[in-house]
Amino acid sequence: MRVSSLTLRYALCAVMLAALAACSSKEKEIDPPAELSDFPATLRVQRAWSAGVGGDAEVLRLGLGLAVDDGRVFAAGRGGDVEAFQLDSGRLIWRARTKVPLAGGTGVGQGLVVVGSSEGTVVALNANDGSERWRVQVNGEVLAAPAISPRAVIVRTVDGKLRGLSLQNGEELWLYEQQVPRLSLRGTAVPVIAGTAVICGFDNGKVVALNAANGDLLWETTVAPARGRTELERLVDIDSAVQVRDNYVYAVGFQGRAAMLAIDTGQVWWAQEASSYRGLAVDDQNVYVSTAAGDVVALSRETGTEVWRQSALAHRGLSAPALADGSVVVADFQGYVHWLDKRTGALAARAQAGGHRVSTPPVVADGRVLVINDEGQISAFQTTPIALAEAKPPQNAPAADDAPAPSQTPQSAVESSDAAPAGGSNE
Repeated sequence: MRVSSLTLRYALCAVMLAALAACSSKEKEIDPPAELSDFPATLRVQRAWSAGVGGDAEVLRLGLGLAVDDGRVFAAGRGGDVEAFQLDSGRLIWRARTKVPLAGGTGVGQGLVVVGSSEGTVVALNANDGSERWRVQVNGEVLAAPAISPRAVIVRTVDGKLRGLSLQNGEELWLYEQQVPRLSLRGTAVPVIAGTAVICGFDNGKVVALNAANGDLLWETTVAPARGRTELERLVDIDSAVQVRDNYVYAVGFQGRAAMLAIDTGQVWWAQEASSYRGLAVDDQNVYVSTAAGDVVALSRETGTEVWRQSALAHRGLSAPALADGSVVVADFQGYVHWLDKRTGALAARAQAGGHRVSTPPVVADGRVLVINDEGQISAFQTTPIALAEAKPPQNAPAADDAPAPSQTPQSAVESSDAAPAGGSNE
């Protein structure tokens, strides 16, 4: 009997999780998620609008995140629908039905919206009206949003391959491959366009820069060298998108390191022990990491030294962070969205985006924080400092902090209400 690579990968993931659970049970009980508690909120959160594209409550580690371009929000659902909404109002602009089980998206650029499926189908749609431009088959599950450069659509598949496809018809222009370890986490990094290069992390702990037009290798750097005697100990996947800032690339891996690399050579300028399968965000001062343990950590952008650490959300399966004004924003396995003060890491606000896990990073655009949970529910939030909100209450938007505290709110009440519960003194 022949076993597909996809089936084998699922089996390996199951073995890995079982082994991890067994190891944990021998040493201690698995750490429970931190309970959410009250805190002195400094931001008032309002839900600007909500919508949905359909999803799957089952934890599949899909890469169906949001993208924003030209005042529009693009989203994809597990069932095959791709939709475009107005950023300011949430009004539906168009809906396209691809009729394939989508697992990676949405990539936006050059007038295209591109998504990928768990069956290896890549579909490109017209960003203006959702009409299909082309679809092609690649040999590998697509679990990350494609990246779009002026010359090619870049698609990453779970078999360690990075492909450049023609913008016009999806024809394969080039193919690059990295070896996939026998055991790896489920998930792949989103390719990132930086000028004429595409930069991407791989399951073997390497970050690679390629010429986006022809796939020529520019540099290759091992960010997280594998260590340990067992395959579990040697997991060093880089499953999150790198971040590019000025002339530097920032990356983080599971059971590995967070590092700053030179964008032209890949030289490591600093590296700090870290473990994350969700990712990081960067501003002028710091690098912010959502760790595998559920801490949010700020590292100095220049030196990598720790600036602050917030552990109140431990073991809550945090998303990668996003940056909004003076806040670091993360979401968790119960659909709660948390705002942290960027300077200190203190909790500033909390709201809920439905009752299901948020696996993909929040997106910040035009003063709004956009979140999509694993069931395909989209929530757009906006915040106001408490002092300003009390002086002049915002109009025409339901306040997220008018609902009861999370511990007192039944799940059904949260899902049926337009108001989302917020943490802090306003609950």
